[in-house]
Amino acid sequence: MKLVRGQVAVITGAASGIGFALAEAFARQGLNIVLADVQDDALATAERKIAALGVETLTVRTDVSKVEQVEALATATIERFGGVHVVCNNAGVGGVSGDPWTGPLAAWEWVVGVNFWGVVHGVRTFLPHLVMGGGGYIVNTASIAGLMTGFSPPYDATKHAVVAVTDNLFSAMREAGLPVGVSVLCPGWVRTGIIDSDRNWPSELGNKPEVDPALNLMRDHARRAIDEGMTPAAVADMVVDAVEQDRFWIFPHQDFLDLAIARWGRISERLDPEPPQQMPGMPPRAEMLDQLRRAMDAMTQGD
Repeated sequence: MKLVRGQVAVITGAASGIGFALAEAFARQGLNIVLADVQDDALATAERKIAALGVETLTVRTDVSKVEQVEALATATIERFGGVHVVCNNAGVGGVSGDPWTGPLAAWEWVVGVNFWGVVHGVRTFLPHLVMGGGGYIVNTASIAGLMTGFSPPYDATKHAVVAVTDNLFSAMREAGLPVGVSVLCPGWVRTGIIDSDRNWPSELGNKPEVDPALNLMRDHARRAIDEGMTPAAVADMVVDAVEQDRFWIFPHQDFLDLAIARWGRISERLDPEPPQQMPGMPPRAEMLDQLRRAMDAMTQGD
């Protein structure tokens, strides 16, 4: 897709992390930017920074898990700019450090609502506008967790779903001959605040689940790996390039892609699932399990 000054990009999860970097990257291409997020204060700050790049902006507080709010986002966009050209369904959460098997179902509902339904709502709401406007582009942010496991069950499940939805959307647009490009973003560690996304735990789901010691230990390791990860700006530049080149897959991290390929190699041989022994940026699995045993022993002795 040729990016032209004056076009309009809608980005969810735009107040920070990859979303804000996408807003910056498209603004530097001359696109006007619609920023959507659930954090009002961060959204206002993001708007000031994007407007300083010399483009028009619009902010709309949006919980993407709620279809009526995504529809309101589309309405506000069309009323302000008259159309839309690029849609980045980027909003996502990492989940909470509660036990996924015995903890409250609300922990699943939150992650599924944002990560999965948020993408579905974004595609279904904006696709008609893109088609009626003569074409455009959709970028769905998944994760390398969409092709491998080992992060958390709700997160892995939703990101697999995003990859599947986006794959099907790509095929549907090609088969129908519609001028809508489609990409899926599957990054590994990126310097964002997703590990602490439970700061936005919705009150309507009740109290936040209690922390599970095992998952909290993994979370601490992941936070350190994220802090040393790729910059959001570098990822955003790859997304802009993929849009301009009409490229479906966006893989910022070759080392994580190699793990995903190894997983599918095991699948082709019909071997049982096996977690990666060494995930990039993380201690060896044996070391983490030893840390967990020592932490659990300390807790038991404390009781």
